[in-house]
Amino acid sequence: MAAKSDGAGAAAAVRMEPGAEGGGGGGSLPGGAGRGGAGPGPAAPPAPRAYSLLDCCWVLGALLVFFSDGASDLWLAADYYLRRQRWWFGLTLLFALLPSLVVQLLSFRWFVYDHTAPRAPGAAAAPPAPAASTKDSGGPKDGGRPGSARLSPAPAPAPAPGAPRTRGCCRLCIWILQSLIHLLQLGQVWRYLRTLYLGLQSRWQSEHRQRHFYWRMMFESADISMLRLLETFLKSAPQLVLQLSIMVQQNNIEPLQGLSASASLVSLAWMIASYQKVLRDSREDKMPMSYKGAVVQILWHLFTIAARAIAFALFASVFQLYFGIFIVTHWCIMTFWIIQGETDFCMSKWEEIIYNMVVGIIYIFCWFNVKEGRSRCRMAIYYTITLAENAALTGLWYMYYDRQATADFDALIIVCVVSSSFALGIFFMFIYYCLLHPNGPVFGPQTSGCIFKKAPAACVGPPEDVITSPPRSLPRTTGGEREGVPGDRDSCVPVFQVRPSVPPTPVARAPRTEGPVIRIDLPRKKYPAWDAHFIDRRLRKTILALEYSSPATPRLQYRSMGASQEVLEYETTV
Repeated sequence: MAAKSDGAGAAAAVRMEPGAEGGGGGGSLPGGAGRGGAGPGPAAPPAPRAYSLLDCCWVLGALLVFFSDGASDLWLAADYYLRRQRWWFGLTLLFALLPSLVVQLLSFRWFVYDHTAPRAPGAAAAPPAPAASTKDSGGPKDGGRPGSARLSPAPAPAPAPGAPRTRGCCRLCIWILQSLIHLLQLGQVWRYLRTLYLGLQSRWQSEHRQRHFYWRMMFESADISMLRLLETFLKSAPQLVLQLSIMVQQNNIEPLQGLSASASLVSLAWMIASYQKVLRDSREDKMPMSYKGAVVQILWHLFTIAARAIAFALFASVFQLYFGIFIVTHWCIMTFWIIQGETDFCMSKWEEIIYNMVVGIIYIFCWFNVKEGRSRCRMAIYYTITLAENAALTGLWYMYYDRQATADFDALIIVCVVSSSFALGIFFMFIYYCLLHPNGPVFGPQTSGCIFKKAPAACVGPPEDVITSPPRSLPRTTGGEREGVPGDRDSCVPVFQVRPSVPPTPVARAPRTEGPVIRIDLPRKKYPAWDAHFIDRRLRKTILALEYSSPATPRLQYRSMGASQEVLEYETTV
């Protein structure tokens, strides 16, 4: 799901600017004055949401779903082998292990990138960890801005005797441990436990450390959500259809078959709701999803996927070849529909196409929003097509099923189960949108998605690139801040630049205490896409390093595409 997770080829200029009381730092603010004039700024952004007991229980529930799904599949495969049903044993084991191997490779690749220090040209003579040091100048030096500060390498302290050897042993142990964990197919378990640890640390540590652990916890939650969503639709979805087809063909439901199918179904519904919740929690331009809404989403997808899978299993039990043709045709149509919608998830065209192909697999079973704006029309079209397909597949099975193996009354009951399950799923979907949607009831007054409830003026038309609490940001600066001395664009500006806390021309303005700003030379992706600092791991490492070394919690600010001169704000790229 995160094809651009390692940030290869991304041109993202990152610059850090300090904010201080009485001036400097930011530009125009929603509800306040820009750099050229005085005026009150917006309300202070809220602190990150405290990690609660419900958050902990949600992670533990996700672990329970993960273990029940994997263990039931392996148990059922072993049972098929002992009963000498080698064909079912091979397919069950294939759907259980192959997707898990793919996800483990992706997870280990992310681990390698996160724990590998980048080596720049000439890095052998440079200290391993540059520190921020401020240099004041009154001329065109340092980008041509008076009093500018730049991040320059600080003198490296002399290492203690034996410190490199100890550090090397620790790194070796970590690599061996992670290799063993991923070989045992437990990479997701490690990430879940790490998310739980970071969340608890964000609750117990001091304020600044709380924010640091909260950022890391959100990054880890995003990783595990993308990994598990990919795994469930490559593993649990085909496993569910396979076991249901076996039940229909044998006209019998074994306890292990029912357990495996139920675990796969719950895993699918859980991960869709969990993915949407983490995605909303990561974006401050969207209201977070409550746990009531997440539970109703689970029920919504549980019943719609159940109806879909049963219809697939019924049709596949009679028309095996035509079922494969139908699946491929449906996937091609849905993938083309998604590509035609011009999604914006990855950072290159071909990676976006691969992502759309993966989403096309999800669209075989359930609805998954991938495009910004009102999705009611697209959702109505999708569920109309799904209803017609379910009715056609079930109807064809009812016309041609084996009358000697299945009684007419039992066949009628199965048809009623398919229709009632789909109806229940649509009912819970209406419950979610009418009562529990984060933006308010679909037929009532809806909020704009802004979280500043005590400052309505700041919620009117917020810029799309604003992120408030972690990650937080400010709106773009005005033209006054971009004015520099001649030759400033020809100078060599460092990748990380710290702006002065006092503007070149002192002006009357209200005190500001927002802290430093990390500016990213990328337009902010629109919901339901992840922000770039969640899917670009190089950008993530940079932000975590700056946040950890900063005494105040920095805010993130993406480049706005509103003005043609905005690109002049950024001089260098990572």
